[in-house]
Amino acid sequence: MHIKVIAVGVLAMVAAWPAWAGEAAGMIKTAQGKVEVVRGSQRLPAGPGFAVMQSDKVQTGAASSVGITLRDNTLLSAGANSSLSLDQYAFNPTTHQGRIDATLKRGTLSVISGKIAKTSPDAVHFRTTAVTLGVRGTEFILEAHGEED
Repeated sequence: MHIKVIAVGVLAMVAAWPAWAGEAAGMIKTAQGKVEVVRGSQRLPAGPGFAVMQSDKVQTGAASSVGITLRDNTLLSAGANSSLSLDQYAFNPTTHQGRIDATLKRGTLSVISGKIAKTSPDAVHFRTTAVTLGVRGTEFILEAHGEED
């Protein structure tokens, strides 16, 4: 009888994992000018309400900007001519555990950290071509002078 209970519990966890893993990492809250999300081989025009997924690349044009809220309430704000890749994102809303790995290839990025950085600061990394930043504070700004994508 105990075996059935354990098996059912394991099956429930396995069944729930794909739904949690496939959820959007966040959402575009503000967009001004040209904002695109590169998802695989697709270039998608993006505006407020557009879901941002792990592995998406968010790009802004000249005189453009984008504000993104991740599920853990991390706030990202990219300025004109920016290219931001959300390389890894995972968040458990119950435990607030997770991981953020992002790369700013060019442009500017302002970050206000959310629940993941407060719970597990070692699990949050932002990179540019010149530096990798591990988050210890709650707010910071990055600038990268990379090549066009």
